Amino acid sequence: MYAWIWRKLPFGLPGKLVGSLLLATTMVALLWYVVFPWAEPLLPFDDVQVTQEDSGVPGAPDGDLGPGDEGAVDDAPPGDEHELPYDTDRNNTPPPDEDE
Repeated sequence: MYAWIWRKLPFGLPGKLVGSLLLATTMVALLWYVVFPWAEPLLPFDDVQVTQEDSGVPGAPDGDLGPGDEGAVDDAPPGDEHELPYDTDRNNTPPPDEDE
């Protein structure tokens, strides 16, 4: 198919190069602005549903707090219901020592 297109493009080598570039640019623009926006609602990439059905502790029944979580939700400021298990002030925090 590409050989057929190459043979049909006019004006020698310069015309074939410009024509090929024009065809490629047209196809990319057609995909980017027409096909992909049309197909986006049909794809499941943004269909995310996050639920909190369990406490996150393996083996614990729903509603039970895990070890060390006694009152963690009550002590948190409004809007900050969960304590993050990592440091948000700096990157690549080293893991805690086992001796501590």
